[in-house]
Amino acid sequence: MANTGLVDEASRASAAPRTMGEGNLAPAAPHAGSDSGAQSTAVEVDSDEYDPQWPALGAGHPLRKFQDRLPSILQGAGYEEVYGVQLSGQTPVPFSTTLILQKFLRANANQLELAVEQLKATLIWRKEFQPLRAAQDEVFDEQRFGGLGYITVVETDDGSGWRDVITWNIYGAVTDSKRTFGDLDGFLRWRVALMERSIRHLHLDSACAAIPDYGQGPDPYQMIQVHDYLSVRFLRMDGATRAASQRTIALFQSYYPELLVRKFFVNVPFVMGWLYSAMKVFVAKETAKKLTMLSYGNQLADQIGSHAVPVAYGGHGEPLAVVGETVSSAAAAAAAAAAPAAAAAAAASRSGAVAQVGSVETGSAHATAAPVAEKPEVVEGGTMAPVPIPSQKM
Repeated sequence: MANTGLVDEASRASAAPRTMGEGNLAPAAPHAGSDSGAQSTAVEVDSDEYDPQWPALGAGHPLRKFQDRLPSILQGAGYEEVYGVQLSGQTPVPFSTTLILQKFLRANANQLELAVEQLKATLIWRKEFQPLRAAQDEVFDEQRFGGLGYITVVETDDGSGWRDVITWNIYGAVTDSKRTFGDLDGFLRWRVALMERSIRHLHLDSACAAIPDYGQGPDPYQMIQVHDYLSVRFLRMDGATRAASQRTIALFQSYYPELLVRKFFVNVPFVMGWLYSAMKVFVAKETAKKLTMLSYGNQLADQIGSHAVPVAYGGHGEPLAVVGETVSSAAAAAAAAAAPAAAAAAAASRSGAVAQVGSVETGSAHATAAPVAEKPEVVEGGTMAPVPIPSQKM
């Protein structure tokens, strides 16, 4: 049985469902079927015809003031990227830059000074940690992290065209806590890589729907997060696990604001209900609304739809190991590196396996082969690209 206790990975950190894939998003009416208004709909538009414009901001608006201070913030940090978006202090401020500023402002209840300080700290941390490098270029030990984290992106079943981005943390997959969490820096790089790959599916750099002001509506660019504790020993957390839990919570609270729309703790024993209740007392009211504890995994489908989850969670989908995207492992990297050579070998094999047509007159043999339509392997960021996730309706 796994021995972990990562119960509260990101109180203010985030992962929310609602992306339109590669296309741009234009604002539309709120999604009538959403949970407490936490989700909105959008229509896809031609990027050549739609130039996203943020709603006009008065001179005294905190977001406008944030924009005015951005050039000095970027200069002081010596770094300009957040969530894969290159921030720019040019005038007018680009839409994607304003979207990131709005996330930081909302995370701090429109308190400009707090938002500025959090953005500064985030830029400095990202400059030092290089999270995009962890997500795109680094490979991780399958023995340590295999089966521990997945990402799924599924179409909603309401016909809106939106997709749910879901990050899965399967802590019951941990068989040796010291091996998984003992190298704390290595674990944090793996966990950040999983988050960054999830954020990539929100397509923040090409978004076209403005995020409402704090308290005026939901942020459509967020994700769902699921923590599965099946077989986890809650009351026997060792030092390595405790340290990993504390560092992860602190990191996500500090540097990943406004990314979580809902967070589910599943397969949690009844006796741990008191821990959940106690935890909610110490988190912000708005955050507490996002947290849900489920005693059984198959209850999850009732919360986010059977189309979005595997059979093990009460849905109709295939297992996460089949449809889930994962952080690059050494095995995946090796497979990606070997793919071109394998394709060449296969082509050579097909060329050699010819049909021999004997010629009585000349005694010669003629090589004949039917053309073969090949589907090339797709390599993304140095790893095999994730298997496309089929849309499943309820």
